[in-house]
Amino acid sequence: MAVSSDYLDFVLEQLAPVGPLTSRKMFGGVGLYAQGLFFALIDDDTLYLKGDETLRADFEAAGSTQFAPFGMSPMAYWTAPAEALDDPDLMVDWARKSIAVATARKTRPRK
Repeated sequence: MAVSSDYLDFVLEQLAPVGPLTSRKMFGGVGLYAQGLFFALIDDDTLYLKGDETLRADFEAAGSTQFAPFGMSPMAYWTAPAEALDDPDLMVDWARKSIAVATARKTRPRK
């Protein structure tokens, strides 16, 4: 679960148009935050974006896979689509979708 500084810098540069981002080390990876919302993580130099059932088909169609560390059950984070890694505008679109998911989860009433 290592993250190289070069890869982190690359991701932050790609996502700069989203607005101010912060990153925090966590469990050997890095969490990414926009507007205080946790919307992405990096593990083993792989970017994972937050998703939900509304984005599942989009992630699957893009060939993304779910984050499942240490053989655990898959989590609500998906690998960034490969074509987005080479297209900053597309990457920003995906990031905004993930931020929207994080926002929706934050505003849902707790049961």
